[in-house]
Amino acid sequence: MSSSKNYTPKRVLLKISGEALLGRGAYGVDPEIANAIAEDIASVANSGIEVCLVIGGGNIFRGMTAAAKGMDRVQGDYAGMLATVINAVVMNSVLQQHNIDSYIMSAISMPQIAETYIRDKAMRHMDKGHVVIFAAGTGNPYFTTDTAAALRAIEMDCDLMLKGTQVDGVYDSDPKKNPEAKRYDTLTYTEALAKGLNVMDATALSLARDNQLPIIVFDVHEKGNFSRVLNNQGTFTKVVVSAETDS
Repeated sequence: MSSSKNYTPKRVLLKISGEALLGRGAYGVDPEIANAIAEDIASVANSGIEVCLVIGGGNIFRGMTAAAKGMDRVQGDYAGMLATVINAVVMNSVLQQHNIDSYIMSAISMPQIAETYIRDKAMRHMDKGHVVIFAAGTGNPYFTTDTAAALRAIEMDCDLMLKGTQVDGVYDSDPKKNPEAKRYDTLTYTEALAKGLNVMDATALSLARDNQLPIIVFDVHEKGNFSRVLNNQGTFTKVVVSAETDS
């Protein structure tokens, strides 16, 4: 992504963590949070930018956490995939309340709830300006929704991927615990991997790096932030292949 103020991407993927939907609750989805995020997505989609989404499931179930407590990892990951489908159904409903044509495409077949993911069909949806929500991760255990997001962004020929979090970028330590934490304006994938920074898991970062897919990490809870960062405004961290690409 160019740093030019006039640059506007044509197609983007927004990855939202399940925890971002919690609000003040300990479980599930806060309707006010979901509505606020949907408003921002609708604003971007109505501006002519094509948008697709991947939503995590950590607000409902985490396969890795369950596996650490003794559950079979494969079964835990499948349960986590189903949690992402629940979040996708909720977000799809809220987007449609904002008069957005949105569709769920699931990596696991469940025709009563979602279309089965087929790349060509997803591309046709996006070519028509529909918002597509990719659910159930990659459909395979041992892969995170971060990796699913990077994969779908590459498959959809997205100009960039955005990760909406609860902080305004990538820090060298947890800014909620360390007031001296340093935020990065720009990082390379190599730096993020070498420093073990909390951007995405190593598989997702490597996939993005190998396919030269830039990533922007921003605070999804700040109203209008999705649109602002797409116009290189506001506060965020950009992750690029090399420093030379950030020009």
